[in-house]
Amino acid sequence: MPLPRILVIAGSDSGGGAGIQADIKTITMLGGHAMTAVTAITAQNTLGVQGVHPVPVAMVARQVRSVLDDLGADAVKIGMIGSAATVHAVADVLEPLGLPLVFDPVMIATSGSVLADDETIAAFARLMRLATVVTPNLPELAALGGEAAVRASGAAVLVKGGHGEGPVIDDRLVAADGGETRWTHARIETRHTHGTGCTLASGIAAGLAAGLSLERACDRAIAFVQAALAAAPGLGGGHGPMGHALGTVPFDLTERG
Repeated sequence: MPLPRILVIAGSDSGGGAGIQADIKTITMLGGHAMTAVTAITAQNTLGVQGVHPVPVAMVARQVRSVLDDLGADAVKIGMIGSAATVHAVADVLEPLGLPLVFDPVMIATSGSVLADDETIAAFARLMRLATVVTPNLPELAALGGEAAVRASGAAVLVKGGHGEGPVIDDRLVAADGGETRWTHARIETRHTHGTGCTLASGIAAGLAAGLSLERACDRAIAFVQAALAAAPGLGGGHGPMGHALGTVPFDLTERG
């Protein structure tokens, strides 16, 4: 099979733990080719977001068209989108294509910084109608109007349980036809959880691009997030990045006999 091509439309994280940086690392580790349309440049680290500089709407759309016109794509992942105008510009390009689309409705960073205003959240309805699956955490699901509101868009919804209480995390995939698949696993006690949502959504997109079923793509992506959390390198003084390389040694540092 040709190398799966995944177009990521999201913001840049200068700290390297989330956003475009986490997306590229995840897709590479899961055997895909990551392409990007950057929606915003952020100044952030493990302690929080110090600044956000939106990329002009026309430039975001131009990045998307540039990639699709030459390289094409087998799936799309959308994360931090920046503004309602950007939502509509991206939807205008993607709507006729019918590509598998994973929409991670980023609203609040792990640090608590707000990354989407009310107008942008309202515009998310258009992306949900294009999505194969929407991947909200519990606060994001509430802001979108609840599970029924998301399912009314026609998309499947993966309800992430990481923001819940207790030692066990319960993730639920509710398909468009109402069928449900559930993953239950022990919570990994760590403060290094920055980028979990980005990583999960990109992992699902990589699976869909490779021809996996939605259930299998979610299963593999959830397993990858757990492994990356366990391998977190412990960087920074706040919510640090996960270990996307899973503790492996980079090629250029390996011993060569």
